[in-house]
Amino acid sequence: MTDAQEMPAELVHYEVADRIATITLDSPHNRNALSRQLVTELFERLERAEADSDVLAVVLKSSGRVFCSGADLSEAATTPMEEGARAIVALQRQIVAMPKPVVTVVEGAARAGGIGIIAASDIAIVAEDATFALTEVKLGLTPAVISLTVFQRLTQRGASLTALGGEVFSGAEAATYGLVTRAVPADQLEAAVTELAGQLATGAAQGLRETKALLSAPLLAHIDAHGEEMVALSARL
Repeated sequence: MTDAQEMPAELVHYEVADRIATITLDSPHNRNALSRQLVTELFERLERAEADSDVLAVVLKSSGRVFCSGADLSEAATTPMEEGARAIVALQRQIVAMPKPVVTVVEGAARAGGIGIIAASDIAIVAEDATFALTEVKLGLTPAVISLTVFQRLTQRGASLTALGGEVFSGAEAATYGLVTRAVPADQLEAAVTELAGQLATGAAQGLRETKALLSAPLLAHIDAHGEEMVALSARL
């Protein structure tokens, strides 16, 4: 067996420039679904950025228009439901607890666990025509584990409309509902992210760390208090 056959292709890329770490999801064959490999690599990249004293903030994006399609259904038969649910809880928690700001960028579609990642991030900049949907209600399910972050970001009215209706909503609507920070025309997305990254890079590491800790404390406490409860609910349905 060759080395190329032994080693799977990297699904999550990492680079640092101008004190900003950029983490890129690159698994187009399954629409950046949260496979075991992708989740493992994403954890590692986040840990690398946290440990790097030269990094002040993180930008998380995808290589294509699909940001993340949620769970990798091809692994469902071999992965216990509780294991997959706990991984999503842990991933959201890591983003929230990370002592450096995380900016998520969405150009196209985000679903299920991908929306949880967006909600866990400190700032989310999306294209106005990006699409989101909480479709669990149509499948007899509920967005249990991602509710830990998603329902804390959405307004009450926005949460009811999106979670009970289960319909697709746009990036512009996501900003109105509180899910994301800002929606911009697609052709302005890169410039908006570059500008924001430049602003974050002017911050002092201690100031960014302590301010994020203050901002994240309520959400982190909520995840710790209700994470296992939501894992159990997800596994039961």
